[in-house]
Amino acid sequence: MITNTTVEDDLRTLLLLDERVPDPGAVAVSADDGLVTLRGTVGSFATRRAAVNDARSIEGVEEVDDELQVRLLDEDRREDAEIRGAALQILTWDSAVPSELIDVKVEEGWVTLKGDADYQFQSDAAFDDMARLYGVVGITNEIRVTTP
Repeated sequence: MITNTTVEDDLRTLLLLDERVPDPGAVAVSADDGLVTLRGTVGSFATRRAAVNDARSIEGVEEVDDELQVRLLDEDRREDAEIRGAALQILTWDSAVPSELIDVKVEEGWVTLKGDADYQFQSDAAFDDMARLYGVVGITNEIRVTTP
């Protein structure tokens, strides 16, 4: 039988083993009948995303309430224009993304993707590209999928 305590313990163990989460102790975990809530402060959007994905992979988890905050260390901060330039470049390099149809806006480290894609995997690839960029604190994906 899967209990709340079992889910919490399994997730804490997984976070300890996940190299993408450098400070697993910064992530507070609570479970309540299939709902896992993550709270705390992490150092990057990629770390936040890894913790959420770890939670989703645990048996018995049906939903994840992501309340994690991203607080960048000074050495990880980048100017919005620098993030935007890197974002546009990485989209251009990604052959799965119709980069000519996607625009990037950055405000205080928060990236917003706008534009069109023919398929969901293209929108997902653009999101994944942004999630790996240093200096990003969050992402809003407003890419419209216009499947033919």
